[in-house]
Amino acid sequence: MYVELHIVHYTVITFNVPKLDYLVELYIFADSSKLCMQALYFYPNYLLLIAGLFLIAIMIQLFYYWYFFGRLAFYRRPTTETPDQPVSVVICAHNEAYSLLQNLPLILEQDYPDYEVIVVNDTSTDESKEILLELSQIYPNLKIVNVSNSVTFFRSKKFPLSVGIKSAQNEILLLTDADCIPASNQWIRNMQARFTDQTSIVLGFSPYPKKPGLLNLLIRFDTFHIALQYFSYALAGLPYMGVGRNLAYRKSLFYEQKGFISHYKIGPGDDDLFVNGAATRRNTVIEIEKNSHTISKLNTSLDAWIIQKRRHFTTGEHYRTKFKVVLGIYSGSGIAYYLLLAALLIFKFEFYWILGIHAFRMITRLVLMGLASKKLNQKSLFLSSLLLDPFFAFFNPFLAMSNTVSPSQPWK
Repeated sequence: MYVELHIVHYTVITFNVPKLDYLVELYIFADSSKLCMQALYFYPNYLLLIAGLFLIAIMIQLFYYWYFFGRLAFYRRPTTETPDQPVSVVICAHNEAYSLLQNLPLILEQDYPDYEVIVVNDTSTDESKEILLELSQIYPNLKIVNVSNSVTFFRSKKFPLSVGIKSAQNEILLLTDADCIPASNQWIRNMQARFTDQTSIVLGFSPYPKKPGLLNLLIRFDTFHIALQYFSYALAGLPYMGVGRNLAYRKSLFYEQKGFISHYKIGPGDDDLFVNGAATRRNTVIEIEKNSHTISKLNTSLDAWIIQKRRHFTTGEHYRTKFKVVLGIYSGSGIAYYLLLAALLIFKFEFYWILGIHAFRMITRLVLMGLASKKLNQKSLFLSSLLLDPFFAFFNPFLAMSNTVSPSQPWK
């Protein structure tokens, strides 16, 4: 190693000092009034600090994998089911004429004895109203609620959804979107079967169909990873969100929470913010059987998907503090893990040990992701996590920060 002597405005003298495990730079600042000396010490042991932080990051990641995600990976659905109860399916539609024509009959023809389907036609300017009227002539359990521009107070899904819920005759509400289809004719039966006297919320799953292309893979993996988190945290007693494409809760709970009043000024959040405020470890359960899924219409453009994700991050800012901490630690430890891993590999610090630790994390992730993806009928995705995990570790924070520059758009 060596010592450098810097005399400002004059010269630099370097002294070679053998057997030193650090670098000393001595700066002498000379002027007409004073002489100031400053020594800076740079230890090569800074790599030990990076390695220590790396180990902390991986320990946090492994804790989340086994303590949280392991719950979904090894989850077994309870076999006890409640008797059939009347259900009100509520759908909000804004200029969804084609989707209503294609998808609504699959909901109206469910194998279930007692249910109604309420479609709120939210200020549509296409042929939605005419199509709904035609379908109502065929299906007596279809109830139509038309909302015009003159009665909407803000541009959000929350107002028409509130109207639909208040129009429902039954205690159990089952929500989905006009561009979603049930995975089977047992969708209603499976979702309502999870309600007991203590249950007020049932979280469902709504994946996207598999198609060729990178964008399809990104969207499906992102949807799976989000579901992995909200299902796993719910099983751990920390339910924090659900998706409105497949979500059920009691009408009485909606009134207890005073609807969406606590976040009515926030455009999105009719699903996750409501669950975030109303769900508890005792009143929330999950339903993940294949027959209980709804299949969502796939966004065909990157822009549409990014807008949807930015809306989700907008609502995340309003989660309760404990959930923001839990989610933030997981996300932050993922970013730190990859940054510190890259630094250690670049400096070749204990190269094979670091690669071994990284391999252990990947194997752990593959095992748990594989089991969880099988539970959610998404078996083709777990291998993709090896490449997509580092991508989303940085992509998601980037989108979240982009909302501070320009706000996300309201729903449709």
